[in-house]
Amino acid sequence: MSLKDYLDTKVRDSMEHRRIQLYAMLFLFDVAIGFGSFWLAGKVYVGEDVSMRAIQVMQLTAPIYLVIAIYNRVYSIEALENLRHAIWRMGLALAFAVMFFLVLTFYARTSADFARSTFSLAVAIAFLGMAVVRVFVAFQIKRQFGGKVSNILLIEDGGPDVRLPGADRVTADPALVENAQTNPEALDMLGRTMLHNDRVIVSCPVERRVFWTRIMRAAGVRGEVVSEALQELGALALERHDGWSFLVVSAGPLGLRDRLTKRAIDLAFTIPALILLGPLMLVVALLIKLEDGGPVFFVQPRMGQGNIMFNMLKFRSMKVARLDSEGARSTSRDDDRVTRIGKFIRRTSIDELPQLLNVLRSEMSLVGPRPHALGSLANDKLFWEIDTDYWQRHSLKPGLTGLAQVRGFRGATETEDHLTDRLNADLEYIRNWSPLADIRIIFATARVLVHPNAY
Repeated sequence: MSLKDYLDTKVRDSMEHRRIQLYAMLFLFDVAIGFGSFWLAGKVYVGEDVSMRAIQVMQLTAPIYLVIAIYNRVYSIEALENLRHAIWRMGLALAFAVMFFLVLTFYARTSADFARSTFSLAVAIAFLGMAVVRVFVAFQIKRQFGGKVSNILLIEDGGPDVRLPGADRVTADPALVENAQTNPEALDMLGRTMLHNDRVIVSCPVERRVFWTRIMRAAGVRGEVVSEALQELGALALERHDGWSFLVVSAGPLGLRDRLTKRAIDLAFTIPALILLGPLMLVVALLIKLEDGGPVFFVQPRMGQGNIMFNMLKFRSMKVARLDSEGARSTSRDDDRVTRIGKFIRRTSIDELPQLLNVLRSEMSLVGPRPHALGSLANDKLFWEIDTDYWQRHSLKPGLTGLAQVRGFRGATETEDHLTDRLNADLEYIRNWSPLADIRIIFATARVLVHPNAY
């Protein structure tokens, strides 16, 4: 199947939301089984009064187990797909939790407050109950999903003939792939092909491995190539599956927990901002409409996360007849294309406020690399012609603001250095992302807006 046919006929839904449901179910069952086992053990040995004491012991043990379980990858893809691994990880986490609890009670001198026999029976019942739940989950996963809760895409580009059970196989279109680093539409198609896949594996000749490595890193996916270890790729890990070896050359920059944290930060700031700034946005929209009767918004395709294009919103600041849909010409201070209200909203950055709607729709983030117009030029060169790492800035969601902006790298890109400075800042942000970094950049941006000469 070709890449184009794959997009037309079969684009997999993300399995991540199903995995989250399974993790949550296992989590809740583990907690319920833990409390139930301590209650039952207390009833068996002593009676109802002591069983309540056993539940109090579980209230201390449960948080210890759950913290260890999370960091011991008890709730992970491998634990869902491999029953032996799931039971081993769960048992190990439970054993560590028991040892930690015993040490804690020893130093707290409370070990005499509960019967050791009751505690031992409760732990045994908990282990058996949690194991039974995992057997049931493994059975359901095999029945409903063929034993796999992850999507694997195998792209064939002239390399070895690899056979992986459950993987989608597509054949790379030579012309499409050749244009991928110079044609945003070709890159968008590749990005959509890789979307929602947990692993993207490429089988290609030696001379094309570096090319595919760059494409997959730019798409922000876990990317692997079929090959022996090559120093030039800077492999992240080596995977072995069904007799084949794969070099892991690309990984999504943020895990599930980090993505949820980043999204929570976006919503925590965006929703109040839309409520507070809503009246101002309505006034600006009315003034734009009254000036020349044209559309309120300027909608322009920009490259988003995973090299997938989206429509970015701005308040229209240019005359309708002079709009630059490709963004080939950067706006200057005395640009004759700008309307009267446009000059004000550009000077105060009010024209960017509609992008809060892009953030709300999860097409953008509050903080990230700024999405450039596809036709943007620096020294008469397209941005991606200046530096081959340009596309890697799309491994995270584009941002309403970013590290480059608070460092003062804003405005027209007249020279190649202007683009390089921004790109280096964007890649630094991606490498070093943290929730605290996002919050700092948000407040730094507010400071720049209030005091333009602060940076």
